[in-house]
Amino acid sequence: MPAAVLIVDDEKNILLTLSQSLQLAGYRTELASSGQVALDVVSARPVDAVLMDVKMPDMDGLTVLAKLTALKPDLPVIMMSGHGTIDTAVKATQLGARDFLEKPLARDRLLVALRNALKHQAAMEELQELRAQLGRFDMVGGGPAMQRIFSLIQRTAPSEGRVLITGENGTGKELIARALHQHSRRKGGPFVKLNCAAVPHDLIESELFGHEKGAFTGAVSVRRGKFELAHEGTLFLDEIGDMPAAMQSKLLRVLQEGELERVGGAETLKVDVRVIAATNKNLEKEIAAGRFREDLYYRINVVQIHSPPLRERREDLPDLIDTFLREACAKNGRRPLALSPDALAVMSAYDYPGNVRELRNLVERLAILCEGPIVSRTDALELLPRGRPLPPMPEPTVGGDVPAAPLAAATVPASGPVTEPAAANPGGWKPRVDQTFREQVEDAEREIIQRVLAHTHDNVTEAARILDLERGHFYKKMKALGLRRGQSEA
Repeated sequence: MPAAVLIVDDEKNILLTLSQSLQLAGYRTELASSGQVALDVVSARPVDAVLMDVKMPDMDGLTVLAKLTALKPDLPVIMMSGHGTIDTAVKATQLGARDFLEKPLARDRLLVALRNALKHQAAMEELQELRAQLGRFDMVGGGPAMQRIFSLIQRTAPSEGRVLITGENGTGKELIARALHQHSRRKGGPFVKLNCAAVPHDLIESELFGHEKGAFTGAVSVRRGKFELAHEGTLFLDEIGDMPAAMQSKLLRVLQEGELERVGGAETLKVDVRVIAATNKNLEKEIAAGRFREDLYYRINVVQIHSPPLRERREDLPDLIDTFLREACAKNGRRPLALSPDALAVMSAYDYPGNVRELRNLVERLAILCEGPIVSRTDALELLPRGRPLPPMPEPTVGGDVPAAPLAAATVPASGPVTEPAAANPGGWKPRVDQTFREQVEDAEREIIQRVLAHTHDNVTEAARILDLERGHFYKKMKALGLRRGQSEA
């Protein structure tokens, strides 16, 4: 159904002219001769965008804009004015307007502004839907590794058990900690975090326990520490493996007794805090080296959740890249981008030593620099850090079939132009501008599953084994792609 645009102006001839112009461009139109009528229309029935004049009697356009933003925060509004000033345009933008046009309106400029506003809104809605589907705990990933983490969060969050989250930098340990808090009985309380590696050793006790006025030079007033601030909530101690040894014994006492004293104070304070810790170190090796207390380790390690590096869950890369790309395009006001299969192959072959954090940054760089609308293999090669060789892609096989042609080896050069290997596009691949990245990935997955089912004569168990998927996950994938037994290719 064509998008519905509400046109708001107190001049009848302008309403009719704009309505006719937009209808010729394929839009449906609603007309309002005043701000109050516009508010009544938006309250009564759905519209996809609003085109509104600034100068109107009774209620000016900026006042109506503020009311519309409160009523429908996601509704794109384009303001127009024959007496526009920079101050008016800035104020309209601050109030939530998507664009500001000067009268008399140029038809092409109007249509571009309207199309961009609707595309931006559609991208935001798709992003929200994607997060709802994949981000059950504000994390993206449907592979076995993430499913295990989701299961542990679901079982552990409602308890009072302390949790130790392990994993390399950038793997999302804080996201796991937040998910544990948000799904716990303490979710109404505070979530307080402290990076133990970022605080000087002589200040960490004050950071954790607080201090009294005059306790040391610079202590000009009483300060509550992280434990007090997290009372009846959750305290997340990141990089606990870097906590100085003297502080470890004091932390152990608080965990054992549930009470503390501020630095320079004599009063004992009771605290009710659930502690979640995280580390990128092997604490068992730290214990053996005498750098971490064994008794503290057992106190914080009631349940352990390991956050795997990105190179160990490559199956989540398409969803992660898609999510970050949509997010980055919307954030930076860029039109949506889609990855070619060759570009996805290049990005999937990279090891991402900085893990998800590095991937998010690289994808945002891609959204800003790529002219699009299709991200090519060359774009992806230029994106990756120079001087890092890409690992060879595995040669996929289906049962005993002949392996697929391997991806040509690629290296990101230390300097100079990016060179493509010969015959980088032997099949004459053409970008599908009529499909989103997700739709292209789904088509590829659908074809792979159909071929494997044909190879196994619709034996789902064997097909799941060949693709290294759990049988239940394979069934869910078939259902999501609209596949049933008997639909496999011959």
